[in-house]
Order: sequence, then C-alpha cells, then structure tokens
Amino acid sequence: MTTLTSVPREVDTVNMLAADSSRPYHHGRLREALVDAGVALARAGGPEAVVLRAASRAAGVSNNAAYRHFADRDELLRAVCERSMSSLALLMEQRVAALPADPDPLAAAWARFDALGRAYVEFATTEPGWFRTAFAVPRTMHSFGPGEGVGASGVGPYELLCARLDELVEVGAIPPERRPRAEYAAWSAVHGLSTLLNDGPLRDIPATERDQALRVVFDFVARGI
Repeated sequence: MTTLTSVPREVDTVNMLAADSSRPYHHGRLREALVDAGVALARAGGPEAVVLRAASRAAGVSNNAAYRHFADRDELLRAVCERSMSSLALLMEQRVAALPADPDPLAAAWARFDALGRAYVEFATTEPGWFRTAFAVPRTMHSFGPGEGVGASGVGPYELLCARLDELVEVGAIPPERRPRAEYAAWSAVHGLSTLLNDGPLRDIPATERDQALRVVFDFVARGI
C-alpha cells in the first residue's frame, strides 16, 4: 500500500498549477498571469500569502495594472481558490481512474470510494498550501458556481463524492435509506483527518501511522453509512 508521503509529485495532476504559474506574462493575458502568480503564492504560503501587491510584483506589472482585472484582493483570492479546488478534483479523478478493473461491482465501488478519499488526503498533505486555499473563498464573495472548481468531468469534489455514494447504493453496498446526506459525514471525517495531519497533533506521526489512521477513519465511515 502506497504511503501518503511517497507519491511522486512529478506525476501528480496538481502540478498543472505549478506549470501555469511559471508561464511569463505577455500582452493580453495579464489576468491569467496574476492568477498564476497567486497560485504560486498559495502553494508556498496558503491563502494568506495571496495578495495583489505580491502577485503584481511576480507578474512584473504595477499595482494599478492589476486593479484593472481585480477590484481587490478578495477577487484575486477567489480565482486562486477556484484553481486550487479544481486541482483537488483533478487529482481525485486521476486516482479513481488509475484503479485496476475489478469484475466484482461491489468491490469496485468500494475501491473507488476509498481511492477518492485517499486522493483527498494525499492532496491535503502533499500540497497543504493549495488545500487550505481551496476552502478559503472570502466571505465577501460567492462560493463556487456550476463549472467552477471542477475536474475534467465537469464536477467538483463534492459531486465526485456524491457520485461514489450513489454508486454504493446502486450496487447494494449500502441501503438506500442510509444514503441521504451521507456525504456530510464522509466529507467531514476525511477533511477533519486532513486538517489534523496538516496542522493538528497528528502532523508528526510516521507515514505508516498515517495510513493506519486513514484506514480507521474509512472503516468508521463505511460502517456508519
């Protein structure tokens, strides 16, 4: 079983964000250049590091030029949050798609559910700056709407989780009456573990213990639903 800290980052879909942030600014794409710079800032320092002045400096333009595209720091941060959430969704899709085929529908459904959660924790622990930023949309701004913060399938992490839970009902893994709002419990458990591993008392436990913690959390979620 692969540990959470041993996944080669160079093969991760999340590195598309790093690639974007390395592209130089040229006429006609200043907004994208500012978002790219914000993405790089978020990767290193989380949402607190995403400020217009720093993004403008990284893009090689004046603050006044940046204000032509973003009214304030919150607008820039929201755009970076959306890109971070999209990267999370992409990695979740990637890890599920990489699973080997399983002729047993029940086992396959549980494997996809498990892979989705593992990808979530993987993203959180290997890209903590982007993970924190994905959930840092300013309260002055609307959260993500349709088509925002999504992966290649056109849906975001929440919808991906709901799809996997629906699949578990379809194959008879969980009874239909236990399905309503099960996504709240599942997401809360995995997000809580991710936060404890990043910033809480679990941040210093060995990689092997992290895998065991994830397994315990998933077992509890599975039994609960």
